Amino acid sequence: MKKLLSLLLTCALSLSLAACGGGQSASPAPQESGADGDAPVELVVFAAASLEATLTEIAERYQEVAPNVSISFTFDSSGTLRDQILEGAVCDLFLSAGQAQMDALDAADTTGTNTADNDLVYSDTRVDFVENKVVLAVPDDNPAGIQSFSDLSTDKLSLLCLGNEDVPVGSYSLEILDTLGIDIAQLEADGKVTYASNVSEVAHQVKEGAVDCGIIYATDAFTYELTVVDEAEEGMCSQVIYPAAVMKSGTPEAKDAAQAFLDYLHTDPEAVAILEGVGFTVL
Repeated sequence: MKKLLSLLLTCALSLSLAACGGGQSASPAPQESGADGDAPVELVVFAAASLEATLTEIAERYQEVAPNVSISFTFDSSGTLRDQILEGAVCDLFLSAGQAQMDALDAADTTGTNTADNDLVYSDTRVDFVENKVVLAVPDDNPAGIQSFSDLSTDKLSLLCLGNEDVPVGSYSLEILDTLGIDIAQLEADGKVTYASNVSEVAHQVKEGAVDCGIIYATDAFTYELTVVDEAEEGMCSQVIYPAAVMKSGTPEAKDAAQAFLDYLHTDPEAVAILEGVGFTVL
């Protein structure tokens, strides 16, 4: 009798719950899908060659923050990257090693660099990203015995590697030589200069011992484990500031992702630590 009563009560309770639910399933309501933050995004980033090691490492960590964002990098000299953007290459985010290369793309430029009135930069997103230093690096054991920039005008020097003039580090190098009164034309006439298309190539030449020395960034000297014998002092060359900006040459759907990645690069503690760990100063 007790079992029968218990069974009747159970059935009555089940019917009551069904009536209250209006016949609907008790499973949770479905979540919204396709929100902008969850949609897959392909982000195209053009960056100066001297940023390759750090940005590659940071991007791997960023996957944990934004797993829907796939980042495609192109690393080269800032002048080459500028030219590719001008020629129509898709670029969502540009990180240059020099202001002039960014100015040439920015309608807000006030330096007179943008003579063609190019309008490829979202000017309100442009920031001074990091600062670097220019140094004189030598191969292991320093066979030529070069100890300073001043030695570049002496018989100690047989071959110096510089970045091309269109490469930011090349421009800074020429400023240093000019400040010290070292005639680059005479070095060229004496066969004492060889040029590279970006700073990584200069560092590679020094690392391989193909040249007596090279003028590069402090961060590349760190990455390539090179011996630094001198560092440009204030006034020897322009301040080495890397600007960064979201680009109008990118895809509309990647604009917000480009801004989010740029914000992450110079505000996230881990990203900042990686950049400063190799010698950058995050601004």
